[in-house]
Formats: sequence, C-alpha cells, structure tokens
Amino acid sequence: MSYTVAVRALCEFTARAGDLDLRFTPAPTALEGMEGHGVVRARRSPGYEAEISLCGQWEDLQVRGRADGFDPEAQQLEEIKTYRGQLERVPANHRALHWAQAKVYAHLLCQARGLPQIRVALVYFNIGTQQETVLAESWDAAPLQQFFEGLCQRFLAWARSEAAHRSARDTALAALRFPFAQFRAGQRELSVAVYRTASTGEAGACLMAQAPTGIGKTLGTVFPMLKACATQGLDKLFFLTAKGTGHGLALQALATVNAQLRSQGEAVQLRVVDLQARDKSCEHPDKACHGESCPLARGFYDRLAAARAQAFAHHSALEPAQVRQVALAHQICPYYLTQELARWSDVVVGDYNYFFDSAAMLYALTHVNQWKVGVLVDEAHNLLERARRMYTAELPQWALVAARASATGAVKKALDGLQRQWAAINQAQVQDYEVHESVPAGLLGALQRVVGAIADAQGDSPLLPGDAVLDFYLAALQWLALAEQFGPHALFDVSRHASGQAAMARTAGRRKPLSTLCIRNVVPAPHLAPRYAAAQAVVLFSGTLSPSQFYQDLLGLPEASRCVDVPAPFDAAQLQVRVAGHISTRFKDRERSLVPIADLVAEQYARLPGNYLCFFSSFDYLQRVAACMLERHPRLPLWQQTAAMDDASRTAFLDRFVEDGQGIGFAVLGGAFSEGVDLPGKRLIGAFVATLGLPQVNPINEHMMQAMAGRFGAARAYDYTYFYPGLRKVVQAAGRVIRTEQDRGVVVLIDDRYRRAQVRALLPAWWHVEGR
Repeated sequence: MSYTVAVRALCEFTARAGDLDLRFTPAPTALEGMEGHGVVRARRSPGYEAEISLCGQWEDLQVRGRADGFDPEAQQLEEIKTYRGQLERVPANHRALHWAQAKVYAHLLCQARGLPQIRVALVYFNIGTQQETVLAESWDAAPLQQFFEGLCQRFLAWARSEAAHRSARDTALAALRFPFAQFRAGQRELSVAVYRTASTGEAGACLMAQAPTGIGKTLGTVFPMLKACATQGLDKLFFLTAKGTGHGLALQALATVNAQLRSQGEAVQLRVVDLQARDKSCEHPDKACHGESCPLARGFYDRLAAARAQAFAHHSALEPAQVRQVALAHQICPYYLTQELARWSDVVVGDYNYFFDSAAMLYALTHVNQWKVGVLVDEAHNLLERARRMYTAELPQWALVAARASATGAVKKALDGLQRQWAAINQAQVQDYEVHESVPAGLLGALQRVVGAIADAQGDSPLLPGDAVLDFYLAALQWLALAEQFGPHALFDVSRHASGQAAMARTAGRRKPLSTLCIRNVVPAPHLAPRYAAAQAVVLFSGTLSPSQFYQDLLGLPEASRCVDVPAPFDAAQLQVRVAGHISTRFKDRERSLVPIADLVAEQYARLPGNYLCFFSSFDYLQRVAACMLERHPRLPLWQQTAAMDDASRTAFLDRFVEDGQGIGFAVLGGAFSEGVDLPGKRLIGAFVATLGLPQVNPINEHMMQAMAGRFGAARAYDYTYFYPGLRKVVQAAGRVIRTEQDRGVVVLIDDRYRRAQVRALLPAWWHVEGR
C-alpha cells in the first residue's frame, strides 16, 4: 500500500529540531502573505510558472505538494517566504525547514521534467520594505535525489506503520457491525442519510439533519461516517462540539465502536484524540511557551518522535490523562503533544473553533496536508452564534490611549495618526450607538500604518507580553483582518461611552468620551463556506434545525445540501403540553406576570410533585419570580441558577435532580441548563418556559435585522433576527423533559403568543398542544 504525505508534512517530520518557541514575532497576515507572493511573481519574467503541483514516489511512499514558482529561463525553483523586521531574526531551525522544502520541490521538478541541474532559491520577501532577499544554490539532480531519499528513509518507518494501520483500519471498518443488536427508531434513517452524503464522491457534500433526542444521534452519525472512511478513502473524522456534554458523548460512542472492533476480533483500534483547551492542559501556566522559560518546551522537537511512538503504541483513545502521562515521561508539553498527535489520528474530538475559526488548526492541517476529512457538527444550531463571535472583533479606544502612553518614535507617530481619525468619528457621532455603511478609508489606512509600524518595531526590539502596545497590536490585527473582509454580512458599528473613568480620556486639556469600534458579524456564511468546501463531507445535526432554510442561509451551506428531518420516536401521550395563554411575559407586562406565574408553578407542583425546571428570559426576571414564589409559597423547594456559576456550582445545581426528588430549578433560557442536559426518568418530570425566547429589541439587533433585510429580503428579516432564534431556545429547553421512550412529563408554555399558529408551527410535530 502506498502511503501519501505532503511535502510540508514530510519536512516538518524530519527537519524540525530544538525547542518549542511560541514567543510572539511579527508575521504577515494571510492576506499580506498572498499579496507578497503576488508581488514576487509579478517581478518575474512572463514565462514564470506559479503554484506547480508536483508528486514523487520513493519505495511505497508518495510525496505531493505545490511549489511556489519556477523560472524556466533561469532554471530556478523558488520557495517564497514573507516576513517582517530583520531577516536575521528568522530562526535557524525555520530556515533549515525552508531549505528542506525547497530542495524537495526541486527534486520533484527535476524528476518530473528530466532536468539534470537546477537552481534552488529561497526568496525572502519583506512585507514592510517590499525588498527581496534571494538565497540561491545550484544543485545537480543526483544529490537532490539523495537528499529527498534521505528524508523519505527517515520518514518511511513511521509511514509504513501508518500505512499498515490505515489498511488494517479500513479493512476493520469495512467489516464493522453496528455495536447494538438493532438501531433505535429513527437512528437507521439518520445513519443512511449520513452515509449517502459521505459517499457522493464529490468534495464539500453537506447534510443538515434534524433528529430528536433519544434516537442516539452521536452513534447514528459516527458509525456511518466511519464506514465511509473505508469505502470513500477518508483520512480522518472530525467530531466538533459546542459544549462538554457533546464532547463526552462523542468519546463514549467512539469507545463503543472500539469495543465492537475488539468483539469482532479486529486487532486494530481507532486512534482517537481528545483536544482540550490550553488552560486545562498547561503544566506551567506561570511560564511562557519557549525553551528559555518552560522546561517542557525545551528540546520539544528532539523528544517528540519518541513520545509520539509511545503514545500510539500503547493507547488508542488518547484521553488527556494518558497524553499527559506520556508527555511528562518524555518531558514535553502535553497540550502541544496532543496537537501533534492529531496529525496522525483517525478521529479528532474538539470544539467548533478547531475547524471553523479564522485560525483553526484542523482546517489548516486539512488544507496543508490535502486530507479527505469527514466533519460531524454536533448540536449544530449553536454554530450560528458561535461563528458570529468567531468573526466579530472589537477595538476599544482606551486600549489605544494606553498604547500611545507607552509608545515612542514611528509607532507613536502612527498611533497619533490613528487617534486623529478615531476622534473625527467620535466628533461626528450623534447617538451613543451608530452603524456606518462602510469602514472609513482614513481609519482603515491609519490602522494599517499602525500595524505595520508596530510590526517593524517588533522585528528590531520584541515587545513582552502585557505591553500595552503589543496588546493593542494583537487586537488591531484581528480587527483589521475582519475589516478588510467587510461586506453586507457584517456591521461596522461605533459605541460611544459617555461616562465612567475607563471611558474618558484627557485630550488637549479636556476630558472627551471614548468609543469602541466593532466589526460585528451578522451572517457567518461567507466565512464558513470555505470550511465546508475543504471537507469531503460535512454533517450538521441537532434536535432543532427548523426551519432548514434559515440555517442554510445563515450558515452558508451549499445550495445542493441535503436536509433530513428524522421523526421523533416519542408518542404525544408521553408529554402533556399546555399553553398558559392568560399570561403575557412581554417586558411591559413583567410586573403583572409575577404572581400568576408563581401560582401556576405552585399549582402544577401540588398536582404532581417532582422535579421541574422553570426557564426565564433573564436573570432579573428569574430573581423576581423566585422572590414572589418564596413569599407566596415558602415551603416549595427552590434553587436558582446564578450569573457567575463555575463548573462545581453547575454540577451542584444538576445534582439536585435526583430520581424521585422534589423541587424546582429556576434557570435562564439559552443558558447552561436549557440544552445539553440529560435528566431521564423521574429526575425531571416537567418544565415551564416563561418567555417566547425572542432576543431583546435594542439598536444592535434592529440594525442586524436591517442587514438581514438587505441580504434575504424584508419578509424574512424579523423571523431571521428574532422569531426563529427565540423559538429554537424554547424547543431546546422543553426538550429536557422527554429523553427516552419510557419518559413521561409536562411542559407549560407561558405566554399568550403561544396561541398563534405561526408560533405553534415551529414546535415539534409530535407535540399535542393544549391551549387556553
């Protein structure tokens, strides 16, 4: 079996050495890097060839990649690298890696075109000065071949092990049987839809699956995608989650699959890597990530190979505790060892941001290594708000004030210029919150000059963490990247802060209000679409993905995406759904609603004692109803969600819901307890939802609605901004009650608007709603 590796992966595997060093150094943005490559190519002769796809074989190892450029007139293969600051500050180990890549591409080109000799050039392009430094060497084809084969030989033992694992894995997955005697109701339908999506043979195939709780969505998506790995040649499966609950369920499902493989007599196990947040994995949070500070960064790459081999030799499911044990045995960082192991795993379980964020690790690895990946997006209704946050950036003016106070020279001059542009925006501002049609060119130019000046200064004298100039620079980079992609999918808004010491600055002897500039994402579609295209197949699944057009529009799914709505396995007799239509929970009616809600909850509890959840639109509303409840019904057991709950507090809240327990938990709709909470049986017998869940009407949401109207039409704008997001939260919260086909319970929807037909149309089809 031939094993395939990208040129970059080959060189990184064989040519990296020394310390892990994550000290900040100014680097061009991706856009600047592409522009730099373009400038270099534009300076070449008309016959210059760019982005040359190359492939070569050594024994059973296939190496593929894309060379930056070739000048046939000069017979020169070029590897282009952009940088900022002084070229001397490019670390020696980086240069060695660059030379290795250039020489491998030179060999592949000589082999492809029968060239006896070639010039190999590293072209370093300074983004700030637009100057090129060309480091060129002449090579005969034979020594380049020897160099290439030397790298391949060092890689091949691992590659053969990987190829053997991949072959055994695919054979085992082809024979894999479903781990249980039979599928649950609806689970087979979901699995078939996932498998068909992964088997289209076309990259970027997408499926949006609405499937209710209780059918086993996690295993129902993991199992068919793993089967497709064998038949469709998928390299990896990424299981992406928004919350810890889905994370745990995914690991549990994968453990079930590995147990099934063992029961079938298969020797191979899936390599599963669990990606954890850095703050949960760091052994030395008081130290910086470089060899001069952290002992686990020192010599990281020198000891990585042995640690990697041990990890895969003794473990399949590489849980954090196991990775930590291996890492510490080899004295390297557990967090970065986990990221390295992800390159060689079969399945990676991690947060959405690892694939969908602007700097997503898994997306970058997929692109660089040209992997064929299957992506499962758990509880995909959460992706909308998460993606909006990923592609929203704020730039507070007080950060600029702090940076100016400590800056000198060219940096101070550039910051002063930005302050003038910013002050002009503040002076023209009439309202405390205003939205602009576009980012002013003067502001954009001033910010670009600031970023360039700080980056150039960093190249000569690196700033330390905590420096106000560095902090502003990092925030400005993120803001500028989004500002350069600004369009109708986002808002540029300015929030003026007219009071508070932090929001004022002394300028020319007077105190003036400061503001915050925000690039606010409204429609994540343009940012997410390239992520779907990079995967072979993407499946987004949730219990609430209705209406499908809403999610398809905002999440940017391809027009050819398939949608499936799996029927619930529950019977209407299991859940009594009542509407308390005599109560209004609108903001203007809140005070009048307190007593009726308290009495309604107490009445239901007296009729059928047990555990209930009661959801409200805000902490303020929750606290006011709770106070009324304690005054009118003091003997009723009551516990409340608070705004600053940590993991232990949230666990303690849920631990109150014991089998045959009695009491009512008050929680906020859309919060930690309204989804991802599994309380089957009598741990929860009912829920009250005292709101329609609509987002607050405020200037930000009103302008978001205007942006929706501009993109999708006025008829959809209100629904897309308020109505659909609100009802999704209601259905999620109510879904806590019926978790299995044996559960029984009650849901009380408290608001007169639940009588409306358009509201009831978005409630689950299997509900029988009683109104009054």
